[in-house]
Amino acid sequence: MTAAPDDEACVTQCILEARARLEKALQTSKRNADSAQVLAVSKTKPATLVRAAWQSGQRAFGENYLQEALDKQQALSDLTDIEWHFIGPIQSNKTRAIAEHFAWVHTVEREKIARRLSEQRPRELGALDVCLQVNISGEASKAGVAPQELLALAETVMSLPGLRLRGLMAIPAPCAANASETERRAPFRQLRELLEQLQTRFPAASYPQARLDTLSMGMSADLEAAVAEGATLVRLGTAIFGARDYSHVH
Repeated sequence: MTAAPDDEACVTQCILEARARLEKALQTSKRNADSAQVLAVSKTKPATLVRAAWQSGQRAFGENYLQEALDKQQALSDLTDIEWHFIGPIQSNKTRAIAEHFAWVHTVEREKIARRLSEQRPRELGALDVCLQVNISGEASKAGVAPQELLALAETVMSLPGLRLRGLMAIPAPCAANASETERRAPFRQLRELLEQLQTRFPAASYPQARLDTLSMGMSADLEAAVAEGATLVRLGTAIFGARDYSHVH
């Protein structure tokens, strides 16, 4: 994959615009300026553009496709402070590579996957930070644990030594173009309330192995609604890297 000569400059500008947009959303919601951060979603984009984003101060990057991510990690191995987040569907035969090469996983939705990630996480890397993916809109086509089954999965993950439960992630169903602000915020509010339930069930004083501080929600189209409901990681892809090119994805 190659980038056009001006793509790097475009990424630099888009990073600045994304930060400004997040800052404005936090101000509007009367939240602290450091209470949420951008996760740059670089799927289908070349390592050159990831490097450009890194040069603009971005450190956390989300990847959906394992082999593509591993190729980028190798190409960018000189950038030792990049934080890689896996945010795609997880197949059982991919858990070892994910456990070995990522700092975060946002898409844990089954006990089997959680156990494999824990068992295969190299001890020298410390616990793997994970979010549980919730099917907040109840869509048959969407991955994620059902809200009513979340507590049981959380209890399992809390017991696994190779994992550190950080919070929840969701990809809500798209809202209608004429949806009200209340309607846009509703699924994000549901996810926040589920996290609050986990925080009550697993208080930090009694469960030091967890750090229930993360809501991975909101993307380029709905950042503001997510931030208004407490998002701490907003996953921005097209807002930073432009339209995706799936011709290289296998």
